[in-house]
Amino acid sequence: MAYVLALLSAGCYGAADFVGGLTARRVSTIAAVLFAQSSGLVLLVAAMPLLPPASPVRSDIVWGTIAGVMGSIGVALLYGALAIGTMAVVAPITAVCAVAIPVVAGVLLGERLAIMTGAGVLLAMIAIVLVSQQPADRDAGSAPRDPAYRRDPAYRRDPAYGRHPACAAAVRRRPRLPPGVPQALLSGVAIGLFYLTLARTAAAAGMWPLVAARAISVAMFAALAMLRRSRLRAPAPAVALACGGGALDMLANALYLVATRYGALSGVVTLSSLYPASTVVLARVVLGERLSRVQLAGIACAFVAVMLIVGW
Repeated sequence: MAYVLALLSAGCYGAADFVGGLTARRVSTIAAVLFAQSSGLVLLVAAMPLLPPASPVRSDIVWGTIAGVMGSIGVALLYGALAIGTMAVVAPITAVCAVAIPVVAGVLLGERLAIMTGAGVLLAMIAIVLVSQQPADRDAGSAPRDPAYRRDPAYRRDPAYGRHPACAAAVRRRPRLPPGVPQALLSGVAIGLFYLTLARTAAAAGMWPLVAARAISVAMFAALAMLRRSRLRAPAPAVALACGGGALDMLANALYLVATRYGALSGVVTLSSLYPASTVVLARVVLGERLSRVQLAGIACAFVAVMLIVGW
């Protein structure tokens, strides 16, 4: 049952990330995250009277608060990455980093990695490299076709040098990370820490750690919005989209939290980190995103790495 809940949480996480990425393309990242987090908090508070009684202790609230801080950072970076990058590239990178965090934590605490787990971590690193490759820009201009012009020494002394298509093509050939990849890497680390801290709460705490996590998250982004004087006004469709994403994210968090209380953390975290599957499918179907063969191989490696880490 725990693994079923973890898989359901993965589906909800992926859908929430896709919706959040779409929202962040229409409004500012701060506004998108604030709307989403607030709607999730309202939904959870409204559902609390319908849930079984719980008796959280101080440590549960503290761990929930820390999880809220980590989750806020992770979600903000993820929404920003999804807004500027290719969703089918950003999501797997974040997931691989997030699932690797519990493994690293276990090693630091003295646990020994199984051979399959170690192979999964190595494959995850390869996946990040492959999926981060920038596709060639086929629509970009190319070098001038006139050989005489290319051989002319005055070519490089031309004041227009640097703006010529030949120079632009050379710049495009320089290796660089695709947009959103650095943010995705940092987001994965923060989300991995969110997974770890939220799992430290006791079963008797019920959903109260999530309430603490989401409350601190809303407070942080509200304060950030005021400090930066961010524009929070947005079209009604964008607000509705953000609220829908927030509801999906909260549902995913609740499913994950329950799963951690009935199953092994490594397995639950890893299965919950399969959320890029739904993000990639939605991005392909709705947005028509295309990937290079190298990136497709990287995504495949990411999913295989997740399975190896969980020991399947």
